[in-house]
Amino acid sequence: MLSLTFYGGVNEIGGNKILLEDSHVNLFFDFGFPFKKRARYFEEYLNPRPGAGLLDLLEMGILPPLRGIYREGMGGKKLWQRFRSRPLYRELTIDGVLLTHAHVDHSGYISFLRDDIPIYTTTMTAFIAKAMQDSTPPNFEGEVCYSLPRESKEGYLRSQGTYRMRPFAFLDSLSISEEARAFWNSSPTKKRPLGSDSFRFAQEFIGNLPVKLFPVDHSIPGAAAFAVETSSGWVGYTGDLRFHGQGSGQSENFAAAMRQLRPRILLCEGTRCGDQRGTSEEEAYENCLKAVSEARGLVISDFGARNVERLLAFHRIAIQTGRNLVIMAKDAYLLDAMHLVSEEVPSIGDMPDIMIYKDFKSRLALWEAEIHRRYHDKLMSPSNVRENAHDVILCFSFWDLNDLIDIAPPGGGTYIYSSAEVFDEEGAMDMRRLANWVTHFGMKAIGLPREGLNWEIPEDEKGFHSSGHASGPELLELIRRINPQILIPIHTEHPEYFVENLKDTGIEVRVPVEGQTMTFS
Repeated sequence: MLSLTFYGGVNEIGGNKILLEDSHVNLFFDFGFPFKKRARYFEEYLNPRPGAGLLDLLEMGILPPLRGIYREGMGGKKLWQRFRSRPLYRELTIDGVLLTHAHVDHSGYISFLRDDIPIYTTTMTAFIAKAMQDSTPPNFEGEVCYSLPRESKEGYLRSQGTYRMRPFAFLDSLSISEEARAFWNSSPTKKRPLGSDSFRFAQEFIGNLPVKLFPVDHSIPGAAAFAVETSSGWVGYTGDLRFHGQGSGQSENFAAAMRQLRPRILLCEGTRCGDQRGTSEEEAYENCLKAVSEARGLVISDFGARNVERLLAFHRIAIQTGRNLVIMAKDAYLLDAMHLVSEEVPSIGDMPDIMIYKDFKSRLALWEAEIHRRYHDKLMSPSNVRENAHDVILCFSFWDLNDLIDIAPPGGGTYIYSSAEVFDEEGAMDMRRLANWVTHFGMKAIGLPREGLNWEIPEDEKGFHSSGHASGPELLELIRRINPQILIPIHTEHPEYFVENLKDTGIEVRVPVEGQTMTFS
């Protein structure tokens, strides 16, 4: 008998953790970082204690109490004695995680899973996840691709030994070079090398269950949807997807292929289910191009982390407006990693219009030192940026703002905010701080949410960002095309939207409840 249990992604956007059990095979669809749930208790300076292992996360309900799936050394018998009486407690083994893409709200809490559990995904998603981990300071909540073992010393968990690579299994079977293989097995530090080669391609079965992967359009490369054939029929899972980016054809192909399978169940995201059609990537490109063409002085472009499609769009804009695009070292590192997987991602060495910002640091991490060594002739210091302010587009984000002090842009400039709107109080605080920085340096803000407009973007400044998610009407059309017997809305705060709008279609909508199990004969 097929069962689905929902441990995340219920009445929240992100944090997806959906357990499929059938025919003695147990799989998770994603195992994500639950931003909203975590923010109830923790913030930037109040974080789960690494030395406490799983304790803080289990106590506050941020991780489900599933004994047997988490890493050894993150808590012993006493830990599980404490949580044995919790309503969601159970003992469980799993055969793998189907990871749709590298955004942390889908991938982040793989960090806590046993390091022998296979992660099934695309090669691009795996390489992006590794580049993200390599270029981020060590964090026990971010050990997605490789992890450090921990052991208890006087009641406090401390890291010890060498890094262990997780067994990723690539379902797209791309041809991979030796250089790519070397990157995958490389360590971010020389002192703690990764273990043996874990690079492998997967078959289209997990246990005795057939699995299909479908590339889809999203705001990060490598995104995919999945289908699993169970004893009750095919179960489809959209992950996150859209129909208005350069890869929109992939989402169309997924819809057609999924319909052919005649699925019993479709798990469908609903991030923007209440929204009408938004700005397409091409429209965002045209609006940003116009703004840069009219700008005088330094231009700063601020867009979501790892939004490579937007980064390459600004590269096109830089070429068309006679400017150079200046990116951060972490962006260069990510592009290099992606180029190893796909030649569609251009090599930085072949792009003379891309430069790399050399920010103020007393010591460089090994990955960043390698970027500086490899591209020493592309480095631009703060003074270089200031002296050539009229000739560059600088790719910054909120977290890079203190570098403006070193640049001290002459005559102000233009700050183009090409990212998502504000969704919570913490985001509103960030926007207030961002506005203060832009004002302090006399820059013109475009596309920035305004406090006086309830943190919405002014009407005449909309269109500089394109969402990574399909709109409500597009999702309804997707579901009608696929025509599952049962629709389960996930990754949404408004599941009732689907209940109301699909009531006359013959498609049964079942709204999940966190921690509860649905069974299907």
